[in-house]
Amino acid sequence: MNDAQSSILSDHVDARIVTGDLDDAIADRNAIVQLDPDHPGFRDPAYRRRRNQIAQIATKYHPGDPIPDAPYTDEEHQVWAVIWKALGPAHQQHACREYLEALHRLEFSPDRIPQLRQVNEKVQAISGFRLEPVAGLVQPRVFLENLADGVFLCTQYIRHYSTPLYTPEPDVVHEIVGHGVTLACPRLAELNRLFGEAVKRTKSPEQLERLSRVYWFTIEFGVLRENGSLKAYGTGLLSSAGELEEMHQADLRPLDVETISHQAYDPTHFQPVLFGADSFDEMDQNLRTFLEGW
Repeated sequence: MNDAQSSILSDHVDARIVTGDLDDAIADRNAIVQLDPDHPGFRDPAYRRRRNQIAQIATKYHPGDPIPDAPYTDEEHQVWAVIWKALGPAHQQHACREYLEALHRLEFSPDRIPQLRQVNEKVQAISGFRLEPVAGLVQPRVFLENLADGVFLCTQYIRHYSTPLYTPEPDVVHEIVGHGVTLACPRLAELNRLFGEAVKRTKSPEQLERLSRVYWFTIEFGVLRENGSLKAYGTGLLSSAGELEEMHQADLRPLDVETISHQAYDPTHFQPVLFGADSFDEMDQNLRTFLEGW
């Protein structure tokens, strides 16, 4: 393994893939995804059992019902604590003001994984968005169209203890620390709704691909200037201390949404190209105009 690969595996979050064709097995929001052989938890039967137990919550869940608490173990809470120890100072240094304000509203414990039920109650009271459990990744259009209805489909399991600062898929840390917090910001929550509505109006795979790229480079990996400093508002950045630090090494380009819609990306590495707005207001207005006119 070379140094670059080692860095990726030590502090990196592969955010949600929202573009391309995925296997029909994950088109159903309640399908339990089989772990790939290179997944850190593949050879750990105990982890796989706990993960499937947590995934089963989604298979029995009916939208609108109270969300059952996930049976996290002390070991899994320790994973959260390790991650939070890295993320706490990284947020203070690299996160935008709107994110920090929303984070304060949710009041996460530094040593206990928050239950989705509790986070959902707070987010819903702030922005009207509901967080609903799913067993694993869902088909991109299903995930994005749910945003139009104010629903974020959310996994509850946490990454394997052997790689606390790396996950090859969105886990509860990415979902809650990234998306959950930003959905507690009414303006960012509204942009998520507009993305969902735009997807519902999109018919061709090519157009969905373009729209998904905009989502990736804004909602997942968006940055902006704040008092002259580069700050993150994207969930893929905000759920990884390594991503937050690495964003300052990226090729930073102006926020031109049309250009973004044609920019390819690789979810398995730190992002070499990012698109930045000069302010939160500029980002909000540019994205809103683009999505409303889509």
